[in-house]
Amino acid sequence: MEVLNHIALVDDNETTSFLNNRLLARLALAGKVSTFSRAEEASRFLWGETPADPPADLVFVDLKMPGMSGFDFLERYSQLPPPVQERTVVAVLTTSMHAADTARVAQYP
Repeated sequence: MEVLNHIALVDDNETTSFLNNRLLARLALAGKVSTFSRAEEASRFLWGETPADPPADLVFVDLKMPGMSGFDFLERYSQLPPPVQERTVVAVLTTSMHAADTARVAQYP
């Protein structure tokens, strides 16, 4: 299995973040795991003026968060230049079971 350089977790639920972080550590999927409780903070860290080093290969984002939601985060990601989108995959990791949320997420590449 290929080990990624960097995975980012974006979730306002501390327990979920803790458990996902532990799981990723146990599976040894990445050399670095960054955890964020706010999508704004993650967005600045990942794609701001001084982007993360190494860049994130994979970002798991929750949908329902205060402030910038996961949907807002996906919108920000969709506006990034294609080379940035090509090197960073964003995956939704949420407890939401609403069909409307699933349909809305499907609008993003």
